[in-house]
Amino acid sequence: MAAKPVWSVDPRTGKQRAQVAVEATPREVDAAVREAHAARAALTDRTARLAFLRTAADLLDGAADRIVETADSETALGAARLTGELARTTYQFRAFADAVEEGSYLDIRIDHADPGLTPPRPALRRYKVPLGVVAVYAASNFPLAFSVPGGDTASALAAGCPVVVKAHPDHPATSELCGALLRRAAVAAGLPADVVAVVHGFDAGLELIRHPLVAAAGFTGSIRGGRALFDAAAARPVPIPFHGELGSLNPVVVTPAAAAERAEEIGAGLAASVTLGVGQFCVKPGLVLVPGGADGDRLADTLGKTLGETAPGVLLDHRMRENFLTGVTERTALPEVTAPVPAGPGDGHTVGAGYLSVPAGLLTDPAYGVLLEECFGPVTVLARYAGQEEAGAVLDRLGGNLSATLQLSSAEADGGPGPAAELIGRVTALAGRVVVNNWPTGVAVAPAQHHGGPYPAATSHSTSVGGTAIERWLRPVAYQSVPDPLLPPELRDANPLGLPRRTTTAAP
Repeated sequence: MAAKPVWSVDPRTGKQRAQVAVEATPREVDAAVREAHAARAALTDRTARLAFLRTAADLLDGAADRIVETADSETALGAARLTGELARTTYQFRAFADAVEEGSYLDIRIDHADPGLTPPRPALRRYKVPLGVVAVYAASNFPLAFSVPGGDTASALAAGCPVVVKAHPDHPATSELCGALLRRAAVAAGLPADVVAVVHGFDAGLELIRHPLVAAAGFTGSIRGGRALFDAAAARPVPIPFHGELGSLNPVVVTPAAAAERAEEIGAGLAASVTLGVGQFCVKPGLVLVPGGADGDRLADTLGKTLGETAPGVLLDHRMRENFLTGVTERTALPEVTAPVPAGPGDGHTVGAGYLSVPAGLLTDPAYGVLLEECFGPVTVLARYAGQEEAGAVLDRLGGNLSATLQLSSAEADGGPGPAAELIGRVTALAGRVVVNNWPTGVAVAPAQHHGGPYPAATSHSTSVGGTAIERWLRPVAYQSVPDPLLPPELRDANPLGLPRRTTTAAP
């Protein structure tokens, strides 16, 4: 059977640009994984690993013009957005290099023997070791930061795990370019190029998750696709960790006091968040609980005016465009759902932004369940509620989310214990990140960041953004009564690497 070509496609026109690769056969996937597995020992060299991560960042920055041009031609995200995304991507590599150099991610704990305890305590030393080959499934909406050179790849490599990336079909040329730069960086650091590999094709993705030498996987994408891979990872003879970021509605609650205080400001901010990246952010607000009455009307009017003035945009591919239009039509057809600003097709391959409005009380009816599901693209649902109890009933219907946002008044934000604090407690149960008087779009890469949440937002309790993302690719090992010369360097008494550690000594 002839190899199936992989084409770069221009989303602005829908036309093929160039063939950039071929879909990987099962034999080629097997070879990529085995070569990565064979290269894993080289990544234990901490000095080489640090050089690799920093060289990768430098090479990506050095090829910025070419990367941005290629990514824009495949995603229509625009040079400004992609330039910022590339900066975020290279920052991640450098940040993980800094984390490896500092060493606290290893969570080293040393308990010296204490025979005087009951029961006696033996000498114990614990730290974390890399899992092995990591399969990374690239996202469509971030061709850099959540793709071949993205956070899953950077954090896995920092942990000492080789990576095989299943490229997303929406940006294969960008994936090939970035993959080649990462392999070049590996060689420059004295490592085998095979610590990073890129494969293409739907079937290749299935072969990858089933491969016996793949030790863990990271995924960013749809609930349907992520759940299929999650189930495949669990069904293996030896199940493996599957860290999937799936769908999220990202609810927003606007209190009556907040609407009274700054309705127009909230409406304008909501419109900007909903249309950022043409509504293709995983933390786009998809459901907004807005109080009924005049203040809520002012918010809705500003939202509608701002959305109406927003230029149509191009979605990442024709499939997403069709799914978006179908989703909007399905939701608009429900009784008592109105579209004050209809979202729909624009000229050519574009779509226009809009919003839907529905009485919040209807959302407890299973017939309206589709309104509680993510609709990928520039649209949101305003649920007008009559009181706190009605808003709470809607929140009780929601599954897990990446984020939950509260828009509070100044007095509520400064008031300490009370309804606002209770509301924060309520949404904490729903989301991995709680936002107050800000918007969830724009996920800062920072040590305290958490980008995950209860299912279906994610399939684990880990984060795919921030310093602790490295923890996904490590497992703890304890050494009991092992002589010092036989211990890993990280655990020896002399601490030759100068790593932070927590030590418990014997009682005097």
